[in-house]
Amino acid sequence: MKQDFPRILLLFLLPFLALCQNKIDIKAKFDVENRQISIKQQITYTNTSKDTLKTIFLNDWNNSYATKKTALATRIADEYINDFHLAKNEDRGYSVITSIKQNNQNITYQQLKGQIDVVKVDLKKPLYPQTSYTITLQYLVRIPNDKFTNYGITPEGDINLKYWYITPAIYDGKWHYFSNKNLDDLYIPKSNLSLEIEFPKAYYLTSELNIDNILEDTEKNRIVKLSGSDRINTRLYLNKTKIFDKIESNGFSLISSIDDEGLESIDKAIITDKVTEFIIKNLGDYPHEKLIVSQIDFIKDPIYGLNFLPKFIKPYPNHFQYELNLLKIALHNYLENTLLVNPRKDQWLLDAIQIYYLMKYVDDHYPNMKFLGSISGFWGIRSFHAANMKFNEKYMFAYMLMARTNRDQPLTMAKDSLLKFNKNIANKYKAGVGLKYLDDFINSNIVEEGLTAFLNETKLKPTTTKAFETHIRSRTTKDIDWFFTDYLNTRKKIDFRIKNVKNSDDSITLTIKNKRHNSMPVSLYSLNNDSIISKIWVENISESKTISIPKQNVNKLVLNYEKTIPEINLRDNWKSLKGFFFNNKPLQFRLIKDVEDPHYNQVFLLPLAEFNNIYDGITLGMRFYNTALLRKRFNYKIAPKYSFRSKSLTGAAAISMEHYFENNNLYLLNYGVRSGYTSYAEDLFVRQFIPSVTLMFRQKNDFRSNKRQALIFRYVDINRDNDPNNTLSSSEPNYSIFNTKYIHSNDNLVHFNKWFVDFQAAKHFSKLSFNYEYRKLFESNRQLNLNFFAGTFITNNNDPSSDYFSFALDRPTDYLFDYAYLGRSESSGIFSQQYIDAEGRFKSKLDTPFANQWITTLNSSTTLWNYILAYGDIGLVKNKGNTPKFVYDSGIRVNLVTDYFEVYFPIYSNLGWEIGQPNYDQRIRFKFTVDPQVLLGLFRRRWY
Repeated sequence: MKQDFPRILLLFLLPFLALCQNKIDIKAKFDVENRQISIKQQITYTNTSKDTLKTIFLNDWNNSYATKKTALATRIADEYINDFHLAKNEDRGYSVITSIKQNNQNITYQQLKGQIDVVKVDLKKPLYPQTSYTITLQYLVRIPNDKFTNYGITPEGDINLKYWYITPAIYDGKWHYFSNKNLDDLYIPKSNLSLEIEFPKAYYLTSELNIDNILEDTEKNRIVKLSGSDRINTRLYLNKTKIFDKIESNGFSLISSIDDEGLESIDKAIITDKVTEFIIKNLGDYPHEKLIVSQIDFIKDPIYGLNFLPKFIKPYPNHFQYELNLLKIALHNYLENTLLVNPRKDQWLLDAIQIYYLMKYVDDHYPNMKFLGSISGFWGIRSFHAANMKFNEKYMFAYMLMARTNRDQPLTMAKDSLLKFNKNIANKYKAGVGLKYLDDFINSNIVEEGLTAFLNETKLKPTTTKAFETHIRSRTTKDIDWFFTDYLNTRKKIDFRIKNVKNSDDSITLTIKNKRHNSMPVSLYSLNNDSIISKIWVENISESKTISIPKQNVNKLVLNYEKTIPEINLRDNWKSLKGFFFNNKPLQFRLIKDVEDPHYNQVFLLPLAEFNNIYDGITLGMRFYNTALLRKRFNYKIAPKYSFRSKSLTGAAAISMEHYFENNNLYLLNYGVRSGYTSYAEDLFVRQFIPSVTLMFRQKNDFRSNKRQALIFRYVDINRDNDPNNTLSSSEPNYSIFNTKYIHSNDNLVHFNKWFVDFQAAKHFSKLSFNYEYRKLFESNRQLNLNFFAGTFITNNNDPSSDYFSFALDRPTDYLFDYAYLGRSESSGIFSQQYIDAEGRFKSKLDTPFANQWITTLNSSTTLWNYILAYGDIGLVKNKGNTPKFVYDSGIRVNLVTDYFEVYFPIYSNLGWEIGQPNYDQRIRFKFTVDPQVLLGLFRRRWY
């Protein structure tokens, strides 16, 4: 009787166990030719909360592609990717729900206002706690083009799907639903899935679900029945060729389509077994039969650094790149399928575990691997400090790229609020490094063992950051509040230094200063040369803390010696006990910018080669500077150059200091001075001395916003050689100008606006100008560009015969030396045709090119076809003693890369039909930049 009791209990509980299971049953018919899926679906969902629900919410993320105003469309446009906005309607996807029924009765439903990928459904009967609803849906899915998010239909006709069917939203006392933003973070409850897929026979079907049955329906189509228990969301692939390989390993099948670098099957099997054995050992048994790792997963989340290398460059041991790619994707997909956290709120936990074990794998299997691989030993490379970086140091380095520029964000910040660089790289790496930091602090492998236990205890169960915190706290008596407060929830940086070291016969007394307001601990190492004598952790350093340690044979004290702590500045972390002069860091010269070496005062050298048209010709020089790959607060550069045509020595120098402010609208203060000695015409030189102060502002709680403000103060002192030929028609070769400028910009793909106010005051004049620029990209893909400029002299006692300080209609004289002219003083030839976006912004060279009293202009352009636009400019130019003159021009603008490479073809202006006049080729204007800092803006605006 006792043996029968468990069976009787199980039979008794079966109805209740079944009640607690969420179920999704789908019948989907694929019409590949028309890029459509007809779906009949049944959802059974259990209310596990204590509340009675009258309405429910469903996720319909395929409908996020439907218009250019969805959250997905906005997100893509915010990152300056125009594929979605310029796409044809038939290339974007959508969902059309034809009916939702409960008990065979139609029920009311509607898309949320502003969130058309979320559906609100009114139930026929209230849903009481611990009861379930069952609804049936019929809808049509239009498959989007895969170029937007990598999921959808490819140009070759392959279909790669994720989030393609409707799912229930989670309610646990409040509803958790949000729109698709291409973050791969749909939050849904686990369910038992049953799919019946009908698709053309010419396709191979790949899924993580189990294949229950394959039926032949017609001569053209095949029907496959799939099922799986406790699933979140399932990827589905229909490919014309067999691109997935299946390898059985450690109790489950790894199904992969990632680039295998031409490996033999036996090598892939060995690597796969090695990777899965590591995962099972550290994360526990995988609860499903299959795990997919696809090339799409790699594209969306590569091993950054490795993915930038051309395929013909092989700096790492054979198969290392494939091995790490496989591991990273497998770790992520394993955790995504088993660690049931809210991925928009608690994504840091999944990222931290993934990166932690990625680092552990390299430590275990490739402990001596360098970041640059075998390239580290090449002549010319091995002298760089970067050549000494271990592979795992790249995680700290990538996080510091953001921390050093005041762009870092808290790890617990919502995923959709993160900058792209933080979401993809910096926050992931900080999270993984943070677990290593915590593990090192607690010691005894408590964190590592705790992670394994936590993952096994919470596998396929909803969990949170708080649950993880409780679990780790239960395994140690150490105070780890700092990790769950300062490290996770704030942007507080870590920076310590040693000061006030005193020696006695048997002990050393020192003071450790905490340069930042945080509660994080720091490790203190006692060294004898490079041998570690002791290591202790110093905690609770609010401002500074004085401690004593045994003297032993110690001759050096170092904080964070093994660099496990993500400290923002390592340059002041050590003290030698051998005397003052030994403490001075030796000077080190490095050719080209390198990774910072905290043990040296580094000076970097960069060879320079320039071309300055006819008056300098080829110019060669060398730049000496201290700025490493990671930003510093104090920066200098000295760049002497020699011009072969003018046989003259020229150059420039600059020194500046930066202060960053956290949690403040004012985020950057920069002040400094720059000077230069350069050619401005043939055999004529100009000396510049320009001290300046710049204040930069942004939205303190919204880094993704492109709204920026800048307030600039500067004093421009110019001393020019006398011009006997009066090239610039200026009777004042030397001058000084005080200039202040306020800039407000909101730089977006769809809506762009920028305005500034500029004030200048000099000995003989003062002037005020205003500029407003607006761009709009319409849903029809037509672009409208408007620019309004108005400037007036408050006082003007300049030589009336000179327009050197006047407002310019088409080509400013650039007396402040702000613009990157290829030929500054040219009045003829190709360099004189360079167009600069400044002041009047006219493209035609009219008879009244300057205004010494006031000027107003309006510039516009609009799309004709693709990147070809029509432009038109109108304005009024007022000179002393003359009536205002109305000016205008028009033509064609070829916009190859906006703001970087454009060509203007004048057609009609005050000069008449320019296109029919002689020497028309000399009237064509172009905008072109080769400045690396400007070109980097193309990259920055997508990632920052």
